Amino acid sequence: MTNSMSQVEKEGLDSNGNDGQTRRSSLKKSRKVFGVEFAPLDIPWERRMQTLAVTSWIATFFLMGPVSLVFLIYLLFYTRFWLISLLYLTWFIYDLDQCNKGGRSWQWVRHWKLWKRYCAYFPIRLVKTDELDPKRNYLFGIHPHGILCSGAFGNFATEGNDVKKVFPGIVPHLLTLEGHYLFPFYREYLMCSGSCSASKSSMNYLLSRPEGGHACVVVVGGAPESLDSHPGSYIVQLRKRKGFIKIALRHGASLVPIFSFGETDIYDQVANPEGSLLRRIQNKLQTVLGLAPCVFKGRGIFQYTWGLVPQRRPITTVVGSPIHLDKVENPTQEEIDVIHKKYVDSLIQLFYTHREKYADATAELTVL
Repeated sequence: MTNSMSQVEKEGLDSNGNDGQTRRSSLKKSRKVFGVEFAPLDIPWERRMQTLAVTSWIATFFLMGPVSLVFLIYLLFYTRFWLISLLYLTWFIYDLDQCNKGGRSWQWVRHWKLWKRYCAYFPIRLVKTDELDPKRNYLFGIHPHGILCSGAFGNFATEGNDVKKVFPGIVPHLLTLEGHYLFPFYREYLMCSGSCSASKSSMNYLLSRPEGGHACVVVVGGAPESLDSHPGSYIVQLRKRKGFIKIALRHGASLVPIFSFGETDIYDQVANPEGSLLRRIQNKLQTVLGLAPCVFKGRGIFQYTWGLVPQRRPITTVVGSPIHLDKVENPTQEEIDVIHKKYVDSLIQLFYTHREKYADATAELTVL
């Protein structure tokens, strides 16, 4: 895939090859009942499968960990199958640090057709602007966070857009909060995708691989950035985030700025400007929990009015040119600042070079 427009984009087709007129006709067939807009009955089967794929991902994200934990506790205390819980606990303790040692990628899981449908739902696209040398290790910085990092997940934690064909010889590892790997079974599911912990030790492990070809995919803005995720708004938290620069320098890893246009459009979030009561509460909870408690709204499975399923709005992830670094085991603050400025400037240039094509021509990028 290149940065040229695909046939789908040129002709205004959706992921099923339907034109805009067909989509508008379907929308006209939807019906409102007591203020709830229900989906039409004649939606094509493939589009329903796409909705199912995204719904399963949402359910896994929110429910798999807690439900698995409750299930194991139930087996342990209320059934004769307590040994299953005990054996899993033994395995869990033994394997606890695997998320900091490269994870456990399973290509069969990454190639599920489910992920093709997941990416087709929005649709999510991956745009390549430069080649990457598979002999080097990379630190991909992806922006913005959005609500649930949907573009980052679809492009780098799955083969929904064939990332390993787009960048031959590169093995991507989407890095997520280490707390996710404390939930039974969910941790295994995450690591099957190639995902690893976003801890310093995890990044050090991946970027020190002598064979090269590993890419740490870091959502640099983190959870706090999701609180600024509103449709049409592009706000990234980057000015004070320099730890990833230091790690890249220590290993001589190449930095790659990435921008996901449309990431902030798939959910509506309750207005929470800085200084508001809601924002103060969210900031406090984020500090305590490590997760940003966003108050957001999407759509449902059979209706478009409310729910946790994201809206069908395109996400285009543009991968910029690499910034090659020499290895500096003990970089000074001045060296870190120089590379950080170069990275920020590259991200800004990437945004304004592609905004007219993948976003509104008047869209502005705010770097905090």
